[in-house]
Amino acid sequence: MIPLNGREHPKYERPVISLAQPSPSYAITLRVDAPTSARITTDLVAAVGATGAAVTGVDVVESTDRAMVVDVSCNTVDGAHADRVADALKVIDGVRVRQVSDATFLMHLGGKLEVRPKVNLRHRDDLSRAYTPGVARICLAIAKNPEDARRLTIKRNTVAVVTDGTAVLGLGDIGPAAALPVMEGKAALFKQFGGVDAWPVCLDTKDTEEIIMIVKAIAPVYGGVNLEDISAPRCFEIERRLRDELDIPVFHDDQHGTAIVVLAALINALRVVDKRLADVQIVVSGVGAAGSAIIRLLTEQGASNIIGFARNGAVHRGGTYTDEHRSWIAEHTNPGGFSGSLKEGLAGADVFIGVSAAGILEGSDIATMADGAIVFALANPDPEVDPIAAAQYAVVVATGRSDYPNQINNVLAFPGLFRGLLDSGASKITDGLLRATAVAIANVVADDERNPSYIIPSVFDTRVAEAVAKVVVDVVRAEREANGTAPPPQESSCSDFGSGRSVPV
Repeated sequence: MIPLNGREHPKYERPVISLAQPSPSYAITLRVDAPTSARITTDLVAAVGATGAAVTGVDVVESTDRAMVVDVSCNTVDGAHADRVADALKVIDGVRVRQVSDATFLMHLGGKLEVRPKVNLRHRDDLSRAYTPGVARICLAIAKNPEDARRLTIKRNTVAVVTDGTAVLGLGDIGPAAALPVMEGKAALFKQFGGVDAWPVCLDTKDTEEIIMIVKAIAPVYGGVNLEDISAPRCFEIERRLRDELDIPVFHDDQHGTAIVVLAALINALRVVDKRLADVQIVVSGVGAAGSAIIRLLTEQGASNIIGFARNGAVHRGGTYTDEHRSWIAEHTNPGGFSGSLKEGLAGADVFIGVSAAGILEGSDIATMADGAIVFALANPDPEVDPIAAAQYAVVVATGRSDYPNQINNVLAFPGLFRGLLDSGASKITDGLLRATAVAIANVVADDERNPSYIIPSVFDTRVAEAVAKVVVDVVRAEREANGTAPPPQESSCSDFGSGRSVPV
């Protein structure tokens, strides 16, 4: 049973999971020389298991009548744990550790992306159509009608993943080169879950105007722009300006992707505890890019009692704020004018949403929340409060981690969102579209599936991107009809220069 503020909750049970547990992100394979004996593989497995690692495989690579080469694969907690595993094998009589391979580093060797042609180049005729001289006809058609670029080039299905490397994951300002593995991963997720061809664009500049200028200059190649891991407050200005000055959709995933998935998860979490968004008191820790966007989207959806907390306490009308986003939060939230600390503000709150820093709360702080509390501790890799401690008092607990139930992950939003934006030929992203996306994600979880450990669908659920793409197309179409604007043409207006006939594409 889960005790809520000292009382046991009769309805829900939750499995206990250790925060520091072996993870596939620290998977290693140890290649060892070992003597032949009936017990050697058992001894190897026992030694690895004694360190707390999770053995995932034992393979004999070579074998003679005197010796063997054995690969032992296991998941560890971190780099230091991997070293302890190697040390544990070295003390076994007759065993020598040849090599320790890190599966995560091996996955990244040579990068995670490649370019493949969609057309076959088998003979001279193919080459003359794909490249010179035939390609000149396509160039002239686009020069005559620039809208044809969307139908006749990769622009139709391509997104730029743009970063300056100043706010990467929880690592901070590590620079554009070090940010590239994350952007490659993002591009791989775009393709895997949305069928979108995305490409990393890591910029070696922190200058706001220069970033805007560069993105505008490369925009003709792309059907959309996904801004990623750019530090606040510059990210706000960059997104706003690019949205205003480009005719393709611009999306800052750290802001709006996070906000979409948080709203989706909260919709279902409130269904679990039988509360209404308009009635609950919500505490948000962190008012940077993600926190600001979450607060705005929750407000748009009907939340009326939100208090945002920065490092020095609650954001309120009596405070002095130099940036427009905190000023907006001060004017539109915290109706009671609360000005205390985060821990004080948690007392009696229904919902905690953390997008701030690791370990700032304890289970005893969650105990002060209202019955049926909801905790979203999303700091990565380590959340604001130990999920196990939080689960002693909250009915629903979610994190950003993949080794816990209820992972709030932006991959639930951006692949399907851009799939729908590209398919509909959208040029802008509205708040209504963001809210509809969140509702679509939430509704993938059926009433008979929803429970405290399942408020958000799996990132591998193919229904998610499909549902999101469909609702985006529907919303874009409805917004066009409401605004009296025409959709983009479905056929190319290029002409066959030999006959003057219109050629459908």
